Amino acid sequence: MIQISALPAFTDNYIWLLQDHRIQRCAVVDPGDAAPVLAWLGQHPDWALSDILITHHHHDHVGGVAQLKATTGATVYGPASENIPGRDVALSDNDRVTALGWEFDVIAVPGHTLGHIAYYHHGLLFCGDTLFAAGCGRLFEGTPEQMHHSLSRLAALPEGTLVYCTHEYTLSNLRFAQAVEPHNPDIAERMTKATELRAAGRMTLPSTLALEKLTNPFLRTGETSVKEKADERNGQDNQAPSAVFAALRAWKDTF
Repeated sequence: MIQISALPAFTDNYIWLLQDHRIQRCAVVDPGDAAPVLAWLGQHPDWALSDILITHHHHDHVGGVAQLKATTGATVYGPASENIPGRDVALSDNDRVTALGWEFDVIAVPGHTLGHIAYYHHGLLFCGDTLFAAGCGRLFEGTPEQMHHSLSRLAALPEGTLVYCTHEYTLSNLRFAQAVEPHNPDIAERMTKATELRAAGRMTLPSTLALEKLTNPFLRTGETSVKEKADERNGQDNQAPSAVFAALRAWKDTF
């Protein structure tokens, strides 16, 4: 079994640490800062960092890669169409990669960036800044149609899939979700639980796809109540779910 834990970085990033206790090797996902990883390795001298998985090129996801690779010799995996420092293996949609003896399916999820990828392994999803707990990433490079399609691909994975995104944005995302669906009891319940977790200094991740489908407005663009709120916000009859998504994303950008 692989153990997954979080190494906090910056103000709200999580670097996901995957440990294989059989061989005392580990991998990290999106190490924007080398320091937390090197500190953990220093506290666990019997462990070796063998793999670094990158979802996209933003500095808070790749900033620590060069130092970690130079220090540990780890293999760096990342999207083929983006500039990833130290990348050894370039990945594209539907590729399959083996890290720590696990096979991960590579899913292209453009939107936040054009080359963004996610890694999926039997109920575990590492999705960078595409799908967040109760939210989604900003559209820095892609179009609303691209991001909606990307989220739809992730939503088609098994409902029990654990969602390991890279930021602790859950409370702010849930505040927006409540504005979109003020009468959604699942959102209210999740807000209560997330507030309690954060007050106790605990993280709100991972989520599950089942929970996201109940509480994440960006996965609920087919719901009548969500469409009506989007129509109200931009004064249009947003016929397509991707148009509803675009209206929601524009609203969230200024929320």
